[in-house]
Amino acid sequence: MMTNLFSTFDPSTNIFNISMNWNSTFIGLLTIPSMFWLMSSRINILWNKMNLTLHNEFKTLLGPKSFNGTTFIFISVFIMMLFNNFMGLFPYIFTSTSHLALTFTIALPMWLSFMLFGWINHTNHMFAHLVPQGTPPALMSFMVLIETISNIIRPGTLAVRLAANMIAGHLLLTLLGNTGPTMTTNLISMLIIGQMMLLILESAVAMIQAYVFSILSTLYSSEVY
Repeated sequence: MMTNLFSTFDPSTNIFNISMNWNSTFIGLLTIPSMFWLMSSRINILWNKMNLTLHNEFKTLLGPKSFNGTTFIFISVFIMMLFNNFMGLFPYIFTSTSHLALTFTIALPMWLSFMLFGWINHTNHMFAHLVPQGTPPALMSFMVLIETISNIIRPGTLAVRLAANMIAGHLLLTLLGNTGPTMTTNLISMLIIGQMMLLILESAVAMIQAYVFSILSTLYSSEVY
């Protein structure tokens, strides 16, 4: 039963289908008409307003010492995560963000680049982050160990948080869908209503998790300046 349940997250065993599954991470963006970015529709206006809001928020978190254009990196990450989270809610579409192979591949290089930049260019500042202000001298060595471990596990927590939330929602939808054939006609309508409510909840989770992933990446980046 558990094998069948989690098999919904497995790519196809066919080599061609495996490549197409992972290509679905980006291929959907190619279906957006090129004129969409030039049109002044309500959707486009709302999209531009959202990007501007994210830019201002990320700029505030990064501070005045950040490089120009840094916010666009995190906005791009947010858009990619949001798009893939939403695409995974549609039937028969591979949910790439539910796999650590994707989330960890994005989180680890970003974290490594932040750490290398900080330790090479702002070494004293990075050492100061290992000992929080006001730490008693007797606990300084212990706090250095805790802060070091906390920094090392950051890419793992970023990747696992996103993948686990995507898996949890899809498992609930799969469990409810599998109970349909065994239910009576009167209960099927309640099941459909429950699935619709859960789908709305998963849509909110898709947006929230994309935002959390990008905002935490921004906070980690702000610590190296």
